[in-house]
Amino acid sequence: MDGHAFLENLALVLCVAGLTAIIAHRLRLPLVFGYLAAGMLVGPYLPFPLGADTKTIIALSELGVILLMFSLGLEFRLRRVKSVAADVGPSALAETTVMFGVGYAFGTLAGWTQFESLFLAAMLSISSTTIIARSFSDLGITGRLRELVFGILIIEDLVAILLIALLSAAAAQGSVTFEAAARTALRLAVFLALLTGLGMVLLPRTIQYVVRIGRREMVTIPAVAVAFASALLALKFGYSVALGAFIAGSLVAESGHGEFVEHRIESLRDVFLAIFFVSVGMLLDPRVLAAEWLTILLLCITVVAGKVLAVSLGVFAAGHGVRNAVRAGLSLGQIGEFSFILASLGLATGAIRPFLYPVAVAVSAITTLTTPLLITRAERVATWVDREMPRPLQMYAVLYSSWIERLRAPSPEGSAQGIVGRQVRLVLVELAGLVFVVVASGIEFPVVRDWIISTSTWSPRVAQVVVLGAVAAFALPLLTALTRSTRTLASLLAQRALPTPAKGLDRAAVPRAALIASLHFAIMLAASSPIFLCIQFFTPRVPAIAIFALLSLILGAALWNSTRNLYGHATAGADVFGMALQQHDRVSYPPAELTTTVERVSAMLPGLGNPTAAVLRADSPAAGQTLRGLDLRGRTGAMVLSITHADGHAVEGIPEGSTILAPGDVLVLAGTAEAVAAARGLLSPAGRITPVTPSHAVGPN
Repeated sequence: MDGHAFLENLALVLCVAGLTAIIAHRLRLPLVFGYLAAGMLVGPYLPFPLGADTKTIIALSELGVILLMFSLGLEFRLRRVKSVAADVGPSALAETTVMFGVGYAFGTLAGWTQFESLFLAAMLSISSTTIIARSFSDLGITGRLRELVFGILIIEDLVAILLIALLSAAAAQGSVTFEAAARTALRLAVFLALLTGLGMVLLPRTIQYVVRIGRREMVTIPAVAVAFASALLALKFGYSVALGAFIAGSLVAESGHGEFVEHRIESLRDVFLAIFFVSVGMLLDPRVLAAEWLTILLLCITVVAGKVLAVSLGVFAAGHGVRNAVRAGLSLGQIGEFSFILASLGLATGAIRPFLYPVAVAVSAITTLTTPLLITRAERVATWVDREMPRPLQMYAVLYSSWIERLRAPSPEGSAQGIVGRQVRLVLVELAGLVFVVVASGIEFPVVRDWIISTSTWSPRVAQVVVLGAVAAFALPLLTALTRSTRTLASLLAQRALPTPAKGLDRAAVPRAALIASLHFAIMLAASSPIFLCIQFFTPRVPAIAIFALLSLILGAALWNSTRNLYGHATAGADVFGMALQQHDRVSYPPAELTTTVERVSAMLPGLGNPTAAVLRADSPAAGQTLRGLDLRGRTGAMVLSITHADGHAVEGIPEGSTILAPGDVLVLAGTAEAVAAARGLLSPAGRITPVTPSHAVGPN
């Protein structure tokens, strides 16, 4: 193509993209919709006299991918990863693992090839950083929810980069076997180690020197040069350009000037990123979309429902409360730019058929469109979920967060940490052994079955049963050992949060049992996820999802039983607080005596969530409201464990939602330290209360 033709294509694409972006903005749609529409208008599938050269635009779109991944890398300092890994890392890994398994199962059930199922699984695993960042900015969402969501996105981006690298290498080899996967992982590790090691020596100091010069072009040109050089290097080694650009960005970020460099290249990135989305739109065939409408609809439901459920459970398990968990889940119910990149990669390598590309783009577009709606409704949905949970679960949710807070506190007992570390290593060894048995049986199953048939008179069905029995004979002892080891690990962790007394009555036995059941549930599911992924991938004959669901039901039943026992324990504890506070002077309620009394009772009944007394003053905005109308638990994460009125009467058990607060009431609050402090502030005269319209006359507070 000559220079004039190139200029014509570039001018056409940018002019149409600019116009459709303006229209999308006026319609309050994400700009990506405008770019996709521009691609369809200049593409080959609609009868418009605006046909652009597809090969030229796709070639230019590679620049957009490189600059996008470079920008993501600039925000990816190792220190930042470390800071969020402990907080939301397990939640993010659990969510991506679940969605990967769900995506692979969907593709398998739909009759797609193994590569197509793998690429679909990878697409469904990663949410859209760009869309969520824009939605949060437009809606003014800040605070803890923003920290949680963006922490998960950081881990997801890292997972996405690894998936891009592994899938690109696997697609280039044309096969997916255990040996090929191991070889690919080893080559990737060596490549990343060499590139990162060399880059850490050269790039940070070079960027620091360039920034000190102070000239804009002296920052832009070297930064872009590093991005493209690293992308080219990755391509030469058989990986995606996205991997090289991302690594380059993360290395530049280690200079401490990542944000400064990002501002310098922002405009250039936006131009080529728009061209990338236009190239995506050019490959959308409306006839394919019409033919695959049912698949698109089912995938949209799978993405939204799967991500909302997986993220919500993961965030709650990390101790961040029901409200934050549900809101985070609704915020992450979409797939985005990584889906485009993965689909483009699969199409370019021939790993997927052309129909999957428009399907992936359509699912991304629809879930992107629903994201702002889900985010704006998140608070309302979270309120409903929190309010409609059974009372034992409401109590459990509040106390569980306080236990995790204590578990995260630094432990002075180095020996105890050593025991926990050894138990973790034992769990990992047993998990590795079980995974090996599953993978080996999946690979060698046909060989052994055919050998038995050829050397005996058994029918194929009998031979298959014999082989499965042999596999079970090896796997069941390992599974039993893994179950015991995870239970022991859960017990050791629970002991750190709620220690057993050296002598006397163990009054924390019931809360500790609930915490052990919770941790065992979470650890066992986390440990079994890779096992069932291997079952699904290497042994598709076994209904992995059904087994996984059965295990979840068994562990969930044990957790529910512990939760009911916990509710009875907490109800009895509320009565003890009420009786103790009835002994105080009804007029003055000396703060020191109140604190002493609550601390004494709390020491007798450990595990009830940092009980703290608060006296309701006459000028408090909470005076005269019901607990349900106040919605203290929903707004702060703390709950009212006990109420003693000014006339000396104590509310029996845990107060109902219909209980009316009156001046002089002594409230015993329970929850995390942060939640209790927030509740005290809400009850103070300066607190701001917006009454909540109750959906029922009575109910838990």
